This record gives sequence, C-alpha cells and structure tokens, in this order.
Amino acid sequence: MHIIPVIDLLNGEVVHAKQGNRQRYQSIQSQLTHSSKPLDVVAALLEYFPFKQLYIADLNAIQKLSHAPNNYTIIENITSDYPELELWVDAGIRSTIELGLWEKLNVRLILGSENFSDLSVYLAIKHQINSPFILSLDYMPNGYQGPLDLIKNTQHWPRDVILMSLNHVGAELGINIGLLETFKAHTSSYHLYAAGGVRNIDDLELLKKSGVHGALTATALHFKKLSHSQIECLTKHERACQQSWASQ
Repeated sequence: MHIIPVIDLLNGEVVHAKQGNRQRYQSIQSQLTHSSKPLDVVAALLEYFPFKQLYIADLNAIQKLSHAPNNYTIIENITSDYPELELWVDAGIRSTIELGLWEKLNVRLILGSENFSDLSVYLAIKHQINSPFILSLDYMPNGYQGPLDLIKNTQHWPRDVILMSLNHVGAELGINIGLLETFKAHTSSYHLYAAGGVRNIDDLELLKKSGVHGALTATALHFKKLSHSQIECLTKHERACQQSWASQ
C-alpha cells in the first residue's frame, strides 16, 4: 500500500487543510518541524520516512487568486532539491494554456474534477497531456464537484484515481466509507487512492482491506499518529500491521 504525504501551499507557505474551507486555512502546526516553509516541511517529512511520492496542492492556483497566482517557483525548487521524489501536483488546471505552463515541471499533474463543468473540457486537456496524469474525483461537503459523465464513463479515467473527500480532510472524522463503497467495483481496474480522514493505523488497515492502492495523509503524519515502523509495514508487507507492534 502506498502512503503519500500531502502538503497544501497557500501564499508561499504550508497550511493545514481542514474540511475544504480554504479561506480559513492556517499555517501548519507540526510535531515534525516548527517551520511552515515548504522546503523545511518536505525535509521534515522525508526525515520522518523516506517517502517516494509527495502530493502538493497549490491553493493559489486552484483558487485562481489574482494577488498571488501560484506557487510554481516553490514547486520547481522542490523538484530541484529532491529529483528522486515523485511530485503529484494539483494546480487547478482547467485549460490547455495552464497545462502548457505546468507541463514544464518534472511532476505528475493532477486533473481535479472540481475544475471542470463539462466533460469535453476535461477530455481536451486529457488528450494534450504528454505524460501519465492523475484524476482526482472531488467531493466537497455539499457533494461531488465536476461533470457527472466523468464518474459514469470510467473509460476516460487514467490508471491512478484519487477519491478526494474534502469534508474529511484534517477533521479527524475517519475515512469516508460510503465513498469507498461507491467505487469499490473499480479497485481491480484502477489504482484508487483515498484522500481525507486518515487518523491512524486502523484507518489505513481498513483502506488496505477495501482494496485501495494507497492513501493521502497529512494530519496523521504531522501529529505522529503514524510511526515509521507502521508506515514501513504498510508499504512493504501484506499482513495486518496492527499485530506487528501489538506484541512489542
């Protein structure tokens, strides 16, 4: 199972995402580092565990904030400092012009369903992407955001699909079981990644049993609710990981 840490960038710093209420996001408070500077946070996460992937949400780009358009340079610096780290980047791409800018970086781009009102726009961008991308099916507190045809027509999906439950992000509510059940039939055909609600090893074990390929998490890492040995067990072994330290 893949465990992928998340950092949310807003106005040049890492913030703590909570329930999709982006206007209220505050600077990250972490037990891994006292800093909210992106490079410091990335260094702290990789010191805690040698993750292979890192998910980055550029909230300036996603929200189209005019006073600070994006965190492009920061993300570019992360790619330079950590060339072996695979970055998954959601920059709110909703046009081929934006695609052209972000494709210059050595990252895997995420197409978020919330950015598309019509399937045709998604397909136009999908057909122009020159490298494997990731689809994020975005569920806000008021439900799914995006073209319904994108959910129904799975032939338009890439291999890797994130099930993003923003109402559960940073809220310590546990994972969205109902959402997982909705897409359970697709676990054999696609690599599904759960995002939102991971509190501890029990939640990750539940996700593992449900057949998802991986999970995105931030809060559980920054508050050390997941230990190095737990992450290692989940990423390297098939057995139930709770048992491996219950006897320690």
